[in-house]
Amino acid sequence: MHAVLVRYGAVAEVARCEAVEPLVRRASVVLQTHRGLELGNVLEAARPRGAIGADPSEGARFEIIRVATDDDLAKHSESKRRAAQEFSIWQQRIAEWDLDLQLIELEWTLDESKLILYVLNERGPECTKLALQIAAAGLGAVEVQPVSLEGPVTMPTSGGCGSCGCHEE
Repeated sequence: MHAVLVRYGAVAEVARCEAVEPLVRRASVVLQTHRGLELGNVLEAARPRGAIGADPSEGARFEIIRVATDDDLAKHSESKRRAAQEFSIWQQRIAEWDLDLQLIELEWTLDESKLILYVLNERGPECTKLALQIAAAGLGAVEVQPVSLEGPVTMPTSGGCGSCGCHEE
């Protein structure tokens, strides 16, 4: 197996991925993430575990399924076009639901199993309200991804059970 760094998502994230064969920089690949199938671009080979500056506990996060085909690239372009058309509809829904969120981007996974809404906000009650409104309206599988100035906001990996702040130092 070959470990590579791959950039994926409309609000770009970088992940360490495992590939069966060596891949060149800038190769378009299809990877399986926690959100579904996504298109990504290879940045470089990842440092082997135990190399100077590498975190030995860091394993691959996602698996590369294949090098992207012309069909994958066409589907991705169509998904981007669809997302651009739906952007104003989602902005209107957020306004109608009276949520204090700013929609900055949306994208479909490559397999179109999930829509990801990127909102400018910390993970908190407004994001939860949006998720509940989406579920109540029966709008399908939608993930609300808060984004700060530093990038996507993630949940703490350990400690605490919510966003009260008592688990932070």
